[in-house]
Amino acid sequence: MRLPKTAHTSRPWRVHELTSDFSVEDVWSFRTPGAGPDDFPAMLAAMRAAGRPVQQPWPVRFLFAVRWKLDMESAREPANKTVHTVMHLGWVQGTNGDHELRMAVLVKPNGWFGRLYMAAIAPFRHLIVYPALTRQWERAWRERRSR
Repeated sequence: MRLPKTAHTSRPWRVHELTSDFSVEDVWSFRTPGAGPDDFPAMLAAMRAAGRPVQQPWPVRFLFAVRWKLDMESAREPANKTVHTVMHLGWVQGTNGDHELRMAVLVKPNGWFGRLYMAAIAPFRHLIVYPALTRQWERAWRERRSR
């Protein structure tokens, strides 16, 4: 589920110290039924186990393949000629008492082309990439004990 930017900016995350010159592009919440305060490592392990690119739908694989051809990326801090991005994952107590995974995408576009690039890919992120990640990560949480 997409959240307002304040869902990230209002929390006392340490990442704020490192990304003061980045802007918050997107904030998403992922359902993790039954999760407790100490389950963040279990969620990360489930995400890694489920995160193999071959398990992504073909549009997501295609978009990431194109991006990998253009970008020099590392695990959670992609940077290229268009944009420098930090993906922040946080573990917070949700409204129903369970804990949930939150992802914030922080960006620093490189010039006018970077701003244009971010605007151009917004529909693909919101309609294809993030919904696919949501399905994958929520499924990973549900199926974590069967792996």
